[in-house]
Amino acid sequence: MKKYILLCVLCVLCGASQAQKIRIKTGIEVLKDQNFKCLEGKRVGLITNPTGVDNQMKSTIDILHEAPNVNLVALFGPEHGVRGDVHAGDHVTDIKDATTGLPVYSLYGKTRKATPEMLKDIDVLVYDIQDIGCRSFTYISTMGLAMEAAAENGKEFIVLDRPNPVGGLKIEGNLVEDDCISFVSQFKIPYLYGLTCGELALMLNGERMMAAPCNLHVVKMKGWKRKMDYVQTGLQWVPSSPHIPHPHSAVFYPVSGILGELGYMSIGVGYTIPFQMFAAQWVEAEKLAERLNALNVPGVKFRPMYLKPFYSVGKGELLQGVQVHIMDVQKAPLSDIQFLVMQEIAALYPDRAVFEHADKGRFRMFDMVSGSEEIRKRFSQRNRWEDVRDYWYKDADDFRRLSKKYYLYK
Repeated sequence: MKKYILLCVLCVLCGASQAQKIRIKTGIEVLKDQNFKCLEGKRVGLITNPTGVDNQMKSTIDILHEAPNVNLVALFGPEHGVRGDVHAGDHVTDIKDATTGLPVYSLYGKTRKATPEMLKDIDVLVYDIQDIGCRSFTYISTMGLAMEAAAENGKEFIVLDRPNPVGGLKIEGNLVEDDCISFVSQFKIPYLYGLTCGELALMLNGERMMAAPCNLHVVKMKGWKRKMDYVQTGLQWVPSSPHIPHPHSAVFYPVSGILGELGYMSIGVGYTIPFQMFAAQWVEAEKLAERLNALNVPGVKFRPMYLKPFYSVGKGELLQGVQVHIMDVQKAPLSDIQFLVMQEIAALYPDRAVFEHADKGRFRMFDMVSGSEEIRKRFSQRNRWEDVRDYWYKDADDFRRLSKKYYLYK
């Protein structure tokens, strides 16, 4: 009996060990394997944040700074800063990095595209940031604008590629329209675009989505497959922002992020499950969960819940609502979920219909994140997702066909 128990324990430990085994090499790992050859003899500027680490959790900043054949001369900080010490939405300032003593230039604040002055002593810009696969997350806007700056100033641009944590297959949302181009929708791509940051960079260049193409090189990953979720990579997750603390947070971000722009109800920001729930004082949890589950959304279940947020929307108030449980991420239409919640809220509580009750001053942000005013206008007529669905998905198939030209991975 003791031998059997010991064998079971060993099997469990072995299984746990296997589950944690790193299955891929990110761009920085491949660059290390290449002994930084593409950077030799060049003055390097690095765009990164705390997610830029190798497989042993060492910062790309420190790796390049310590490499004897790399001349790292400047750092560039996106939203939240190079070391992640800036709150969401706060401006990043130009400082010196405490560890390396290198100058840090802000790309989130008054200046969002690197200036000629910032780039004058640089030959190549290197980008190493973990994306979450959603166009309203500002890091890809930073990448694209940096590519534009590189093109305008005759600098090389290198992307150290990383996984898309939502996988490389899911495409949802319309292309951004001209009047909604902004830092939360910088380029004409769907809301979920199913590309790695390296593949997206190739598309931005190849499809002339910028004023001029840059001299671009992508350091590919090894071992990543499009069907992989982040856990399957075996990599550790570094929070890409304060409210994306886990890899599954990237999956939930598109579930509620558009509605969250209205401040209309809690989506879990300010509670323990950001982007995974919908709640308000006036909601009846059981009724809302029952109506949503009756829709039989593929791969999704809704559980009634009760909470008091610690901060943000509904702080300190008793709220009721639903937690979203993704049972099958490949089947689940992630971005649809918030619109279905808006629909059922309007059916249960007609006087709380979102575009009648929400702060109209937030409508513009909703439109920019949606990529089109049409989403709000069409939905607000009857509060029915069916009135919006075709418009939301009108570009998806064409984008999927186009994007395959830029796939680096199967």
